[in-house]
Amino acid sequence: MELQFECIAIEKADGTSAILGHAGFIKTVEDLYEAMVGSVPGVKFGIAFAEASGPCLVRSDGNDDGLRAQAETNILKIAAGHTWGCPSFC
Repeated sequence: MELQFECIAIEKADGTSAILGHAGFIKTVEDLYEAMVGSVPGVKFGIAFAEASGPCLVRSDGNDDGLRAQAETNILKIAAGHTWGCPSFC
């Protein structure tokens, strides 16, 4: 079996930042939400986390519906468990 890599373009709106990471806990979305609102006054963001077991759900949260949808779309394109993404702007 040959290992293959694929480049995935992350879509983000002008003026936003995109943060990607890897974590192994379902509570990751809650922890990231608390970190964002607690450290950046007035930040608007969306977070999506791809589970790696069971039904492989995508959990999401945020305080901006458009950024939340953007996070969900990108994390589904990446399609890797335990991965999270968070587009934001201040």
